[in-house]
Amino acid sequence: MKTSTIIFAVAAIVAVSALAGAGYRMTRPAKPNPPATETSHHEEKHASGHIEQDEHGADRILISDVKLAAAGAVLAKAGEATLSDTLSFNGVLRANQETVVQVTPRFPGIVRSISKRIGDTVAKNDQLASVESNQSLTVYDLKAPISGTVIDRQISLGEYASEQKPSFVVADLSTIWVDLSIYRQDLNRVRNGDEVLIDPDDGGADIKGHISYVAPVGSSDTQTAIARIVLANKDGRLRPGLFVTARLVLTKRKVPVAVRAGAIQTLENKTVVFVREGRDKIEARPVALGESDSKFVEIRAGMSAGEPYVAENSFVVKAEMGKGEAGHD
Repeated sequence: MKTSTIIFAVAAIVAVSALAGAGYRMTRPAKPNPPATETSHHEEKHASGHIEQDEHGADRILISDVKLAAAGAVLAKAGEATLSDTLSFNGVLRANQETVVQVTPRFPGIVRSISKRIGDTVAKNDQLASVESNQSLTVYDLKAPISGTVIDRQISLGEYASEQKPSFVVADLSTIWVDLSIYRQDLNRVRNGDEVLIDPDDGGADIKGHISYVAPVGSSDTQTAIARIVLANKDGRLRPGLFVTARLVLTKRKVPVAVRAGAIQTLENKTVVFVREGRDKIEARPVALGESDSKFVEIRAGMSAGEPYVAENSFVVKAEMGKGEAGHD
């Protein structure tokens, strides 16, 4: 009996010890995770478009070139520009009437074939059509009198062609007339030889020309007079019949630092330009403006020549900064 009692007591002690050890392990607190470092917190804020400020208090935001390009924003460099005081006019492109030729049949007859159509380019003496004369019943050719482009055709196959009506109109479009409508209050400011910047509204650069003719009479319907510019058109960019806008240059002035007009924005009641700093930062740089024209704005303080900035669609950056400010608040 004594031996059994001893064995039972030892077993009980061992069991209690095991339970105590297990309970200790179950209630021991887990080791806490180390706190996030300042660097990782800073990077996380930047990744979400957080606004920071430079040493002068100007706002900055992280935004990549890829994101700028995807949003249609265009970068350019601030630099010297020529500002112009101009008058704006509307105009229309016309074929140079001195190089437009109407082609009529020498003898009336039936059109037996047609070789050229509207839009075709022709060389001098190229066949345009053939006509069977009513008088001799022989077939003769209508030929292009000049090199150019067929801009009109008034005959069809099998039709009667008369010498009283042009069958074709051929124009040399290597030069184009630009006819501007000048209102009476501006006529005294327009002179032969004045420089004019023509905008064809096709996304390309302006075309510089000079006034070669101012009409001595006006139109009673529109109360305007015509001022004409003759432009070279070797590449066919200018098409007769299309409207254009033009700026008559009155004065010119060069400025050392200028940006495109679309770069100017207002942020927190400040006039700013979004300047690229480094590879990934855009700064809302407060600037002082000077003179301007329809293309450029003079920067008198706040930027230096050569600094890259958001020249087009700068409102995209303004919107991103707005998001960053909202997240920061």
